Amino acid sequence: MHLLDSTGMALTAIARYPLRSSMLLIAIAIGVSAVLVLTSLGEGARRYVTEQFNSMGTHLLMVTPGKNEVGGLAGMAGGLGHSPRPLTLQDAMALRRSVHIETVTALAIGAGSINFHGTEREVDVLGTTSTQQQLFNYEIVKGRFIPEMEMDNAAALAVVGHTIAAELFGTTEPVGKWVRLGDLRLRVIGVLAQTGQSGGRNMDDTVLVPVAFAMQMYNRESIHRLMIEAVSADAMLSAEKDILAIIKARHRGHDDITVLNQGAILDTFNTIFLVLTSTLGGIAGISLMVAGTLIMNVMLVAVSQRTQEIGLIKALGGRRSQIIRLFLTEAAILSVFGAAVGVFVGQAGISAMRELYPLVDFRAPGWAVAAAVLMAVASGLIFGIMPARRAADLDPVEALAGH
Repeated sequence: MHLLDSTGMALTAIARYPLRSSMLLIAIAIGVSAVLVLTSLGEGARRYVTEQFNSMGTHLLMVTPGKNEVGGLAGMAGGLGHSPRPLTLQDAMALRRSVHIETVTALAIGAGSINFHGTEREVDVLGTTSTQQQLFNYEIVKGRFIPEMEMDNAAALAVVGHTIAAELFGTTEPVGKWVRLGDLRLRVIGVLAQTGQSGGRNMDDTVLVPVAFAMQMYNRESIHRLMIEAVSADAMLSAEKDILAIIKARHRGHDDITVLNQGAILDTFNTIFLVLTSTLGGIAGISLMVAGTLIMNVMLVAVSQRTQEIGLIKALGGRRSQIIRLFLTEAAILSVFGAAVGVFVGQAGISAMRELYPLVDFRAPGWAVAAAVLMAVASGLIFGIMPARRAADLDPVEALAGH
């Protein structure tokens, strides 16, 4: 019996029992599509985080009050590090002395209500400097961004997000209008283009004000964090050393800040998401083991249904190895077809997720697709061995008699 003959007989057997074959195809397809969809979730999250970091440039350092064991990543997310000494605007201005630092952006974060002629809504408030626009490439559709000025200048100016401008002013020209933010009045000088999520916040619902104004508004001494851009990627380490030295000198010898390197943070996130994606793929891969068990059970039933056929093959001189090859070929064909259907269904599901959440680039990693297909075929072959051996061990006389 040649390979072509065994393949033809396997295809005939698959077509002869459509219900059984369909059950096996569906089981394998579900397993493969589950692997693709779940791994695309982890990969999509990794890509989204990477894009968010890359939107801030490639030479970025983040400085938070407190040491890493106290402030750490919580400081990066917007929380205050419990530093014995606040990180002040004077500290930020002192850092501009370093020849390795291009820009220093101080951030003070809060929330409040904005009011214009009786129309009021809750907003996020971001105290910042003119360099924020350079870091995030914000587009201004009306007016201008916060102008270049000293960090300690508490000018009553505001740039509002796209949604705020639409809801608060309607058809009225917002630039030049006076609004009330909390208990303070300030003048709108610009409107951001529709931006969405940037730097971990929805900029369409954010009011940007000078950092000194925000600190005055919240009666705060310490800024939340500094975002420092080095002059080049090669100057990152030198800039970090300058930051630590300057702040230590200003804080009377206390080493009470944390400097976070953007590249190191991104590498950490990539590692986390790679582990998460692999774990999700492993969980989904369990369904392929379940599909393999189903293949074994269904093919054991198939052996009992095809005893006379097996007996005839053996009576005509079919060897044991040829019987095993016949059943394994059937299992392999079903596994390959099921894997192909699973890849198609999985990719369709991923496309649907992209439509629902366009901000996230859901995409199954290449290794996950290859692993899912290989696992599907391997499970079909491994779990098909027992039925194949059982068929090969049948006595030809009893098999021909249908026993």
